[in-house]
Amino acid sequence: MIKKIIKNITPRFLLKLYYKAWAVLANLVYRFPSRKLIVIGVTGTKGKSTVSNMIWKVLNDNGLQTGMTTTANFRIGDREWINDTKMTMQGRMRLQKLLRQMVRAGCTHAVIETSSEGIKQFRHWGIDYDMAVFTNLTPEHIESHGSFENYKLAKAKLFEKLKGKGTIIVNTDDEYGEFYNSFLAQYHTTYGIKNSADIKASDIQIKPNGSYFIVNDIPFYLPLRGEFNIYNALAAIAVARSFSIDWDKIVKSIADFGYMPGRMEELRSDKGFSVFVDYAHTAESLEKVYRALKPKNGKLIVVLGSCGGGRDKAKRPILGALAGKYADIAIITDEDPYDEDPQDIIDEVWAGLEKENPDMEKYKIIDRAEAIKKAINTAQAGDVVVITGKGSEQCLVTNKGKIPWDDRKIVKKYI
Repeated sequence: MIKKIIKNITPRFLLKLYYKAWAVLANLVYRFPSRKLIVIGVTGTKGKSTVSNMIWKVLNDNGLQTGMTTTANFRIGDREWINDTKMTMQGRMRLQKLLRQMVRAGCTHAVIETSSEGIKQFRHWGIDYDMAVFTNLTPEHIESHGSFENYKLAKAKLFEKLKGKGTIIVNTDDEYGEFYNSFLAQYHTTYGIKNSADIKASDIQIKPNGSYFIVNDIPFYLPLRGEFNIYNALAAIAVARSFSIDWDKIVKSIADFGYMPGRMEELRSDKGFSVFVDYAHTAESLEKVYRALKPKNGKLIVVLGSCGGGRDKAKRPILGALAGKYADIAIITDEDPYDEDPQDIIDEVWAGLEKENPDMEKYKIIDRAEAIKKAINTAQAGDVVVITGKGSEQCLVTNKGKIPWDDRKIVKKYI
């Protein structure tokens, strides 16, 4: 709270100077480690963590020792651990330290999930990016950036850093793909499903055990559901081909890609229903998760909330409305209220739910553990329970500070 007040009263130019000074110092302390790595920056609104993990998988499988930093997890070679910092892009000192650790471990490549907030705070300063990957762009963090245009332009600074070298890879189906592809680079590669693209998926089949599609007459199997995950895979395929990895090796790596922490992570019950934990916290991502997981025979039971701290308040009733549109049973609960009253946030989400579907079975349960318990105890064989908003995050943030937390552990306790 004190930190937030200081940020609000400090002139913007002084904040920028402070952030940049720390970035310069971090690079000097750790001796510009990115200069010894081929660095791949992944940016966009959704899919960054999954794309980054897929890229890591394909590169590491094929002899390119790779490190990675994402919202969900860190990897250095074969070592992996959960990101418990609640930061997509790490602070300047920590990020440079991780890059130096990658160099010491013998990594030749690094994948960095690069956020607009991180760019705004100069966390990307001094990082020698060789490749920039764009996933998609939808409104998010508007309060922080001041406008959607500022949000879009913040991400553009990653592409500017290439300065005519390296490779730009963009999703050609996204309306902003052309904008990011317009920046100068040595190579440009596009991927997509609908529009013309260098890496284009066709003959798509999405089944309960995963997704099937064809690229360049080559059949692929991805053990994840949802069209959005096919887009994620196409981005990783585009990166792999940029490094001249053989098609058959890419096919194998994509087929071997398992779940990643808190991203459509499935936890099965011996009572015949499935529970999925996912990080989805925007309207677009939530709708895609619901559409991908809604069972043909059975109920969709959802647990959701919305974060506090003044973050994207306008989306709260929209999230509720989506639950009303797709779910059979909805439970609205707490999710990182920060300094706001949790009940106020829940009420705002509930308003959208009530307006969309006043007659559905729905509950307000402020205690997140009790909300998850209610969903699991309600589920029957053939049902799907979807718990969104936190994924693999390791804490709940309240006005009293951070409380240790993991949705997946709560689920395992009750199933």
